[in-house]
Amino acid sequence: MSVSEHKAAAKQAIRCTVITVSDTRTEETDSGGALLMQMLKDAGHIVEHYFIIQDETLMIQEKIKTIASLKSSDAILLTGGTGIAKRDHTYEAVQVLLNKEMTGFGELFRYLSFVEDIGSAAILSRAVAGVYQDTAVFSMPGSRGAIRLAMQRLILPELGHVVREIKKDL
Repeated sequence: MSVSEHKAAAKQAIRCTVITVSDTRTEETDSGGALLMQMLKDAGHIVEHYFIIQDETLMIQEKIKTIASLKSSDAILLTGGTGIAKRDHTYEAVQVLLNKEMTGFGELFRYLSFVEDIGSAAILSRAVAGVYQDTAVFSMPGSRGAIRLAMQRLILPELGHVVREIKKDL
């Protein structure tokens, strides 16, 4: 089956959870999370859950584990905490949980960031994606520009296809 046939066979409306990882954001100030949810809805997907959690490894991991165990979402999209500052723990929290990592996501995100957006500062990004317990997981930086880039160029074009591949043998 070709890539276009795979995409055509994919579900159109994916059930998603959005998690903003931040020590300072609130629902009123979380413009990145709001953008992410709006982009998902505009693309015909369903936002089942939305959380803002602190940038703590165990909190991030527990939230991912809980959402995956509920089976109410096909994809978990995290934003924030992917840099190299002392308080950035999202990459470590997510990467170790993944049963299968989609290394191309981080590689392409950094390439696109370099070419289209922020130049050499792209090396500071630790975007990561993969599969945890039959759930797609995408983790991206918290800036609106990074969210827009990841969603438009990588996640939205493939979200249905990714979920189809994960769920097809269940």
